[in-house]
Amino acid sequence: MWWLRGIQTIRNADGGGGSAGLVFSTFARYFSRSRAENLRKINPKLTPQEASLVAQDLYGVVKQHGPLTVSNAWIKAQESGVGGLNSKTHMKLLLKWMRGRKMLQLFCNQVGSNKKFLLATPNDPRAEELKSASEPVVQRRKKQKARIRRKKASK
Repeated sequence: MWWLRGIQTIRNADGGGGSAGLVFSTFARYFSRSRAENLRKINPKLTPQEASLVAQDLYGVVKQHGPLTVSNAWIKAQESGVGGLNSKTHMKLLLKWMRGRKMLQLFCNQVGSNKKFLLATPNDPRAEELKSASEPVVQRRKKQKARIRRKKASK
C-alpha cells in the first residue's frame, strides 16, 4: 500500500496528533478487524422461522453430545429426530448458517498429520480441552538420543 507511507510520514511530522493521526488510527482499526460472515449468501432453503427451529434442534444436539464432526452430527441428528433436514448437504448449509450467526464454532483438532474439524458451542469446556490438547509438542528426546548414540559409537 504505497499511499500508507504518505499517511505515516504526515502522522510522524506533526507529532502523531491532529487529523492525519486520527485518519490513520481509524483506518488501521477498520482494517484490523476480522471479516464477518456474509449471511446473505448462505441460503438455508427454509423460511426464517423454520430455519431457526431446526437450528435450535441442531444446537441442542451439538450441546448435548459435545464437539462433533459433521458426519457424527448428521448421525446424532437422525437419532434424535431433528425435523426439517432434507439431506446431509442441507444440514451442512444450516450448520454454516449457524456459524455465521455465532451459534456454533468450527475448530481444527490436529494430531500429527491428521486433521479433524469439530463443531462446538461457543463456550463448551470440552472444546477448550481439545483445542489445548491439539497444540504441537516439540520433541527433543530424539535429538538427545542421537547425540548419545554418536558418543557411544566414537568410544
